[in-house]
Amino acid sequence: MSAVGALGIAGATVGCATAAGRQGAAAPHQVHQAHEGLMTFIGSYTSSQPAGRGVDIAMRDMNGVLTPSGTLDGIADASFFAWAPDHKFLYVTNEQEQGSITAIDVSTHEPEVISTAPSGGSSPTHLSVHPSGEFLFTAHYGDGTVAVHRRNLDGSIGESTALVQHPGAEPHAHQVVVDPSGKWVVTVDLGADSVFVHAFDAGKLTQHQQLTLPAGTGPRHLVFKGTTAYLLAELNSTITVLAWDPEAGALTAGQVISSRAPEAAGENFPAEIAISRDGQFVYASNRGDDTIATFGVENGSLVFKAVTPTGGNWPRHFALDPEETSLFVANQRAGTITRLARNTETGALTPTPDRYACPSVAVITFHG
Repeated sequence: MSAVGALGIAGATVGCATAAGRQGAAAPHQVHQAHEGLMTFIGSYTSSQPAGRGVDIAMRDMNGVLTPSGTLDGIADASFFAWAPDHKFLYVTNEQEQGSITAIDVSTHEPEVISTAPSGGSSPTHLSVHPSGEFLFTAHYGDGTVAVHRRNLDGSIGESTALVQHPGAEPHAHQVVVDPSGKWVVTVDLGADSVFVHAFDAGKLTQHQQLTLPAGTGPRHLVFKGTTAYLLAELNSTITVLAWDPEAGALTAGQVISSRAPEAAGENFPAEIAISRDGQFVYASNRGDDTIATFGVENGSLVFKAVTPTGGNWPRHFALDPEETSLFVANQRAGTITRLARNTETGALTPTPDRYACPSVAVITFHG
């Protein structure tokens, strides 16, 4: 087991000072009660240059500022996180050729690693937990496989119950999620230009649908909201609006919209997509443009609103905080997490001076 160690790294200091009114000209309706000392987990690539630290723990204060709290030892190339339904356990992909996944016990104020197990494939990039809490799913970019593991009662990683191979010449499974009904497992494959729907029963996956997208789309991540899903494509910088029929287990492609500003040019590789809790706003990160794009949801369609500079380079991941008054961006090449203030009524994002240094940062999540 690995416990939290003192950070003690000069480059890990927060590059900003706490200031009253840091969220700028926020209207009174934007003020929400923040969790004092909200525990925050930050993943980074330990095998990259400069080397990341694996998993950092930081505390977010009521002004949105992150302060280093420690580092969990023994977690390599932490590239994605997934919470158990009770938020007492956090799971991590260790994105290496011989992939593994790690379980962290967060039920006390001293998080600790409780198990690491082979993931079953190469270069795991995404994982999720079934709403029942009984199973863990892992997507492997390296070989296009998706694995299923049981979760033990103590939160540790149990036996492997399934390993499915995506079809195609060069499959690259990039995401695996459970649909809102809990009946289906949906996987996104960048190399196969496809989204797969799998029936799930007793730990086994059975392919039910393959939604094939135009060649060169490169789908990466999607997010569900009820009977709609929003699919972000890495290779052609688009978002496809998908209609979801949970009874039939079927996705249907609809509107396609650019993830970029109309005037954007040059190479761009979108990475992450998220939707606000009220379902009114969708956000997408653009690596290359180094922006977060904001879209409104109107009559079932996306309407481009704005792009906001992230203040860093290569925004691989971002996350809204529990109050949804800030959006935190993991800028991989800059080695920084930056904070954008968010207006909860208009969805608009505003840059702030807040910076948290983390070499080769990959992902951020909140224990909220």
